[in-house]
Amino acid sequence: MGFQKVDVKELNINPFKMIGDEWMLISAEKDGKVNTMTASWGGAGVLWGKSVITAYIRPQRYTKEYVDAGEIFTLSFFGGEHKKDMGYLGKVSGRDEDKIKSVDFHVEMVEGAPTFEESSLVLICRKMYEDSIKPELFKDTEIDEKWYPQKDYHTMYIAEVVAAYKKK
Repeated sequence: MGFQKVDVKELNINPFKMIGDEWMLISAEKDGKVNTMTASWGGAGVLWGKSVITAYIRPQRYTKEYVDAGEIFTLSFFGGEHKKDMGYLGKVSGRDEDKIKSVDFHVEMVEGAPTFEESSLVLICRKMYEDSIKPELFKDTEIDEKWYPQKDYHTMYIAEVVAAYKKK
């Protein structure tokens, strides 16, 4: 295995840069098959006495079926590398092709959860809570108008980070 386990509380990371600028892959397995998608929305912090992340997936995304099928998903980070590949993984659906193979990424299972050999950091996440964004709860209605013209509101997942792995 090309990763070593680290204490999530010992990570020296900037989630604003990692998620917003460098992006991440949300990956899960269903029926022995892995799917992934690129995401640039999310958060990291402490909730309910646990280290948690929030991840957001629109209802039409094929990866959502995979995340919904199990308890565990991963967030994989690449340190700003592979942006072109990550852009591709965010635009093309796994319904239409084996997009992981198309970008020549290599799936590696870590604690039974899918990530990629090319990742520099992997967070293994266990779902704790999920809910859909509700338009009637926006205090700033311009957000609804700007980000949801098709009314395809994200599902928000709050997940405990049960393990973290860095590239060896």
